[in-house]
Amino acid sequence: MTPSSDQLVFVPLGGLGEIGMNAALYGFGPEKKRKWILVDCGLSFAGPEAPGVDIVLPDLSYIVQDRANLLGIIITHAHEDHIGALAALWPSLRVPVWCTRFAAGLLATRRLSEPGAPKVEMNIVAQGGRFTLGPFDIEFVPVAHSIPESNALAIRTPAGLVVHTGDWKIDPTPRVGLPTDEARLRELGEEGVLALICDSTNVLRDGISPSEADVAAKLKELVASAPNRVAVTTFASNVARLRAVAEAAMANQREVVVVGRAMDRVIDVARECGFLDGIPAFRGVETYGYLPRDRVVALVTGSQGEPRAALSRIAADDHPEIALSPGDRVIFSSRTIPGNEKAVGAILNRLARDNIEIITDRTHLVHVSGHPRREELARLYGWLKPKIAIPAHGEDQHLTEHATFARSLGVKHVLRAGNGDVVVIAEDGARKLTEVQHGRLYQDGELLIGALDRTIPERRKLSFAGVISIAVALDEKGELAGDPEVALIGLPLAAKDGTPFDDIVADAVEDLIEGLPKGKRRDPEAVRSALERGVRAAVNEEWGKKPLVNALVITV
Repeated sequence: MTPSSDQLVFVPLGGLGEIGMNAALYGFGPEKKRKWILVDCGLSFAGPEAPGVDIVLPDLSYIVQDRANLLGIIITHAHEDHIGALAALWPSLRVPVWCTRFAAGLLATRRLSEPGAPKVEMNIVAQGGRFTLGPFDIEFVPVAHSIPESNALAIRTPAGLVVHTGDWKIDPTPRVGLPTDEARLRELGEEGVLALICDSTNVLRDGISPSEADVAAKLKELVASAPNRVAVTTFASNVARLRAVAEAAMANQREVVVVGRAMDRVIDVARECGFLDGIPAFRGVETYGYLPRDRVVALVTGSQGEPRAALSRIAADDHPEIALSPGDRVIFSSRTIPGNEKAVGAILNRLARDNIEIITDRTHLVHVSGHPRREELARLYGWLKPKIAIPAHGEDQHLTEHATFARSLGVKHVLRAGNGDVVVIAEDGARKLTEVQHGRLYQDGELLIGALDRTIPERRKLSFAGVISIAVALDEKGELAGDPEVALIGLPLAAKDGTPFDDIVADAVEDLIEGLPKGKRRDPEAVRSALERGVRAAVNEEWGKKPLVNALVITV
């Protein structure tokens, strides 16, 4: 029994109501002296809502303020949406990290490739390993996923056992790494699972996900039937897929050329961990042009249409060493992440124009998800028999459907939580206690900026309606001391009647200043405010849009 003031709480700070940016706190103890662990610290990628920003990170301000009670960070697996924010956010936390050897290797190689990245204190945990942090007894339970050494966490506390699945699926033949440990999960169910916090990504799909072994067989067929070059693009972190491509090449007397630094880094770590044992060393890009067309398989980065990745440059005929010709075959052994459809479509169109054969998962089994479908979820619930279910890792539609599905399986208490919720987990169920600070941080160049910072809203407006800059010099009487300087960026050249917008703005500036009372003309701040409002209105009347207007007024 625990003292009545002690509570077990779950506080997601990312990953609920979205795909990516996973970060979840577990706390135990009285409210003012609660001890914490942070599970995962991932990123997501910005879309058009954040111009000029590539990476989005979870706002961890809530736990930064209480970091003296944060015992450590536990990483379930090495995907970027689970570890990608560590380098940027760890300096504000400075607590030890627990992860597997493969995850630690990727974190280390990333640090070496990024000058100034912090040296994170890491503790290596073997799959099946167990360790204690304060009131938390944490066990790494192997699960299959699309990256090696993925784990569910069995988190034992004085209040009960919580299973946090991370990303997982049931795959008896994952090709690389361990399958999901059904026997251990059944044992946890017999021990008694108070709460299950579970992956929701594929809850909308019936049945069971195909196996990596099925993909490997199909890739071998496609390489065997290709008359010319084959290029395969996939997620760099999917070591099982990289191995499958290498084995397909070996079976057809082809050499593998690796194109892309991200893939090189993963391959180096995978070899160190033994996941590519028996696979010959891959060839460098400099050998590509010397290999016969029917004796090469290129492994290339850029499956998501990233503009600087290898495939985008190859499709644009802009890569210094790699080119494709009509009759070559490109296999997209990946799925397009929502939001990347246009970028991937542009690559597909360029390849099609060049008469390069394209193969995707729409017509061939060249990709499988690393997340569980409904039958897999049902099996897990049957093994664990949780008293409480809290859907995680998914957009709102996934979380809502998962909650309905869990109820249909007979789970007594189901709670649909969201980022920032403080959820109390107890024998009599789960309830939301309060909401804490949460949100998004944008990595803008070398800076981290908050979602409430003016930068992103101003950029959105700039992209929609441009900007007008005005510089005005007034003498001590409030008269113009010279012609105003005007600069327009992002505006049309002229209005409907052909009048240049430069002239429209210049005329508006002069009219506004002449129309001001003499007393106000001697007040630079009053003149600035009048110019910004008035010019915006004048342009809106001619254009139908309101640009940003910045005025500088000086007295000479």
